[in-house]
Amino acid sequence: MGADAAGVAATVVATDERATAVGAAGHRVDLERWRALAAGVLADEGVGGPAELNLVFVDETAMAELNGEFMSATGPTDVLSFPLDAEAEPGPGATLRLLGDVVICPAVAARNAGANAGYDAEIALLVVHGVLHVLGMDHAEDDEAAAMVARERHHLAAVGLERRP
Repeated sequence: MGADAAGVAATVVATDERATAVGAAGHRVDLERWRALAAGVLADEGVGGPAELNLVFVDETAMAELNGEFMSATGPTDVLSFPLDAEAEPGPGATLRLLGDVVICPAVAARNAGANAGYDAEIALLVVHGVLHVLGMDHAEDDEAAAMVARERHHLAAVGLERRP
């Protein structure tokens, strides 16, 4: 599961677009760890390649700008998802499915983590949550929220983490 008939897995491109590698508040981002988590979620949800997802880490200023422009909200948030599910031509005869972008703000994640969850657990939850949104899941209605939380718990348990309430 997780690959198409040709056995190709979806690709996750992870980038840290903050001004410094640890951000202004010193929040490190292990790009390979979070890229692998996102790729695992895609595979477990049955998304094979050729497909691509972008996982981007930004500072609070950039997140506030995105939140204002796309969500009409003030200030930074922890995660935003931008599903595309568009087709692109990567080369002769091949079609690449562009899944979208998941944008995470480590500084907001650190504040939201609190004493109970921990920074890495919070980032893991945001990666999983963002990928599920890109794949079409939502939490606007109670039944949708329950289904999404169940999938989050499943994916976090697969990497030895629990979803905080």
